[in-house]
Amino acid sequence: MSHYLFQISFTADALAKLVEKPENRLQTVIPMVEAMGGSFVGSWLSFGEYDSAAIVQMPDNISAKAFSMAAMAGGGLRRFDITPLMTFEDGVAAMQKAGSVAYTAPDT
Repeated sequence: MSHYLFQISFTADALAKLVEKPENRLQTVIPMVEAMGGSFVGSWLSFGEYDSAAIVQMPDNISAKAFSMAAMAGGGLRRFDITPLMTFEDGVAAMQKAGSVAYTAPDT
């Protein structure tokens, strides 16, 4: 299974509801991920542009995107960004493959 970094931002209304009635949203989100054949590695609240980040394993890109669509359709999120992740071993294989071809920049 592939790993993905999910980063989300809540809407102002959703944050207001969470402040009024605090709850751990993972109790809702983890079963959704599992229903799509995935699993949670870990999740954290974060500072800055995103309110939360998670590392999730999903069977494929379609499942990862479907999860983000379902989450966004709920109306409580302002933003949901997905970053596919790869192991360092796969990264080294990509470096080796990149070394087998040459790119020539356009003339300026």
